[in-house]
Amino acid sequence: MKRISLSVLVVLMAAPVLAAGGDEENIFAGDLGNMVWTVLIFGAVLFVLGKFAWGPLLNSLQERERFIRESLEKADTDRQSAEERLKEYSDKLDEARAEATGIVEEGRRDADVVRARIEEEARAESEKMIERAKREIEIATQTAVKELYTTSATLATDMASRIVEKDLSAEDHDRLIAESIARLGETETN
Repeated sequence: MKRISLSVLVVLMAAPVLAAGGDEENIFAGDLGNMVWTVLIFGAVLFVLGKFAWGPLLNSLQERERFIRESLEKADTDRQSAEERLKEYSDKLDEARAEATGIVEEGRRDADVVRARIEEEARAESEKMIERAKREIEIATQTAVKELYTTSATLATDMASRIVEKDLSAEDHDRLIAESIARLGETETN
């Protein structure tokens, strides 16, 4: 292919020389020797350029092409890797959201259990307090009734002693009080 290109180029360069037919001074005018030297110099320039300029130039262009191809392949690999990492991060984020939702739900369930337990304990404590208050009221009532009986019996014996107009002894007084309390207790149970 190079030889054909070179041949075509030589013919094209020689065409003006062959076309000039007169003796006029023409820059393309020359004899066969000039033409041969021109072709030889041109061939030497082509050889030197091909050997020292086009080879390194072609090598550098090929190197650049290889670098661009490798860069594109690396960029494509990096893009795929980034897409995979993005998908992994997205999956992890979805898992974290699901886990967070689960933790929140578990917290709500635990809070409901704790609330129910606290309510039950408060209810049981209030029932104990009510029972204790009832017992204390009953004890206070019994104590008050006893005091009422004792006071009533004392008043009754005092009135009875006034009616009888005699002073009762302390023993008689205590006996009458005990009898009165016993009678009052019997009437209350009936």
